[in-house]
Amino acid sequence: MSAVLPARFVHNVTGNWGHAGRAWLAELPGLVVALAREWDLTVGPAYPLSFNWVAPVRRADGSAAVLKLGLAEAGHLAAEATALAFFDGRAAARLLACDDERGALLIERLEPGTTLRTLVRHHDDRATAVLIDLMRRLHRPAPAGLVLKDLAARTADFAAYLDRSPGDAPLPRRLVTQAMHLYGDLCASAEARVVLHGDLHHENVLAAGREPWLAIDPHGVVGDPAAEIGPVLYNPLDGDEPTLSLLMPRVEQFADGLGVATARVVAWGFVQAVLSEVWDAEGGGTTPGRALQVALALRPLLR
Repeated sequence: MSAVLPARFVHNVTGNWGHAGRAWLAELPGLVVALAREWDLTVGPAYPLSFNWVAPVRRADGSAAVLKLGLAEAGHLAAEATALAFFDGRAAARLLACDDERGALLIERLEPGTTLRTLVRHHDDRATAVLIDLMRRLHRPAPAGLVLKDLAARTADFAAYLDRSPGDAPLPRRLVTQAMHLYGDLCASAEARVVLHGDLHHENVLAAGREPWLAIDPHGVVGDPAAEIGPVLYNPLDGDEPTLSLLMPRVEQFADGLGVATARVVAWGFVQAVLSEVWDAEGGGTTPGRALQVALALRPLLR
């Protein structure tokens, strides 16, 4: 791997994990070498990096895979590995190997790998139909002993934000408080609890060979199936796709396709959009983005 890591990647890692993040970045080159040797991999140039180090690799048998590394103590990749193992290739990429102690995953490489985002501008209804199908297939009750956090645990992220930010910057305090209370109510009133992807949206669904579309990068949580809809409503987060004009058609299509009350889809969309901005602020973001626009558009529709 290159000795020079992208500045944005370094900023994201250190902004979220401070000294532990800096220590992990220093160890990263040696970790890549060690895992390539132990798992018999030929490692290619890294993909564009955000919070984890990810690169295409070739296994000893010639098959294509993806090596993904992250800060082990953060626990994110351990949850991802648990979710991928539970999905077992059903509507998602397969987990090929993992090392929780070192925060390492070896995952099936999906090719051609174009994202579902390619359908948003001209065929958003088709993209939504793909997501509805994936949700139906991913969502199954968690078996006894499956170690994944409950969705309700994320309520603490709202509370932590409110403790850190006494004013209305970067987010209106009343908005965050409203979302926190509604989030708790939605979790408490769930009629079913299933294993969720936890971050299912257009850029986490790739075109594949063994199936037309498969999910990647699950957060891995357990909770209300309707919560899965939230991230779709405010994505894509960047670019010039007409997300706000697509908002209500998406809400209605999800409500019809999944048999969820429209009011509950709206509510989950609102709280998840606010939570996305809370997470961005936690990572050092100071300018709210598209998720806040979606939250404000959905807020008058709450009931």
